[in-house]
Amino acid sequence: QVQLVESGGGLVQAGGSLRLSCAASGRTFSNYDMAWFRQAPGTQREFVARITGGHTEYYADSVKGRFTVSRDNAKSTVYLQMNSLKPDDTAVYYCAGRRHTTSAYTYWGQGTQVTVSS
Repeated sequence: QVQLVESGGGLVQAGGSLRLSCAASGRTFSNYDMAWFRQAPGTQREFVARITGGHTEYYADSVKGRFTVSRDNAKSTVYLQMNSLKPDDTAVYYCAGRRHTTSAYTYWGQGTQVTVSS
């Protein structure tokens, strides 16, 4: 069983930066495929970024070039560095993990609110 706890959300002005963290429990964190999703009010949850166990990164087109996902396996933590934030980035951000890349994301955090003011 893996538990995920996000932190680092908050209120920031447009153009600013935030770094989200996702701390994971479990001894096999380094093998997990990890991702960030977000959900704005009245919308469906959407993919933001992903980092594999081998540190390959994937991004949604809407955040490419502005967001960077990374992981520190020694700390069992995944990060999402968000730069040049826009009001459209306002959402609850969720961390997710899965053991196998062929399965759905099994583990989810509680979410952290990011609000970008114009």
